[in-house]
Amino acid sequence: MSHSGELGGILSREEMRREVERLHAAGKKVVFTNGSFDLLHVGHLTYLKFAREQGDCLVVGLNSDASVKRYKDARRPIVPEGERAALLAGLKPVDYVVIFDEDEPRDLIAFLQPDVLVKGEDWAHYVSGRDVVEAAGGKVVLAKLVAGKSTTDVIQKVLATYRE
Repeated sequence: MSHSGELGGILSREEMRREVERLHAAGKKVVFTNGSFDLLHVGHLTYLKFAREQGDCLVVGLNSDASVKRYKDARRPIVPEGERAALLAGLKPVDYVVIFDEDEPRDLIAFLQPDVLVKGEDWAHYVSGRDVVEAAGGKVVLAKLVAGKSTTDVIQKVLATYRE
């Protein structure tokens, strides 16, 4: 599933840690981002392309179904984690996907030690894992958002369209 000839695809935490170590040994810059990525839309794709441009490979930490229910809404996600992971892994900018069950990705970020952490500018007030990445000499990059493109917007449009 990888797009750069490496192992790629959907990996466990431990498999991803070994892969990050291998990538670092090869002199590669590892980028990490995270989210629920429920109902993929063009805003997600634009964001993931931007994140991938910040280094040599992109690792996406994907919120498990349980964590999405806790931090977003009990009715979410719409798409189950296995399908969300498969869709993400199939996107050109994404090299790896790791599902995490915690409310925040900080522990996963500390475990993986990426060189760059990317989050949307709407998270500028608080980026989970910033302290870990910066303490290790890495950097945090904030991505601009695509106006009017969010999963909530998609859900609202579907509801409005089919309400009658």
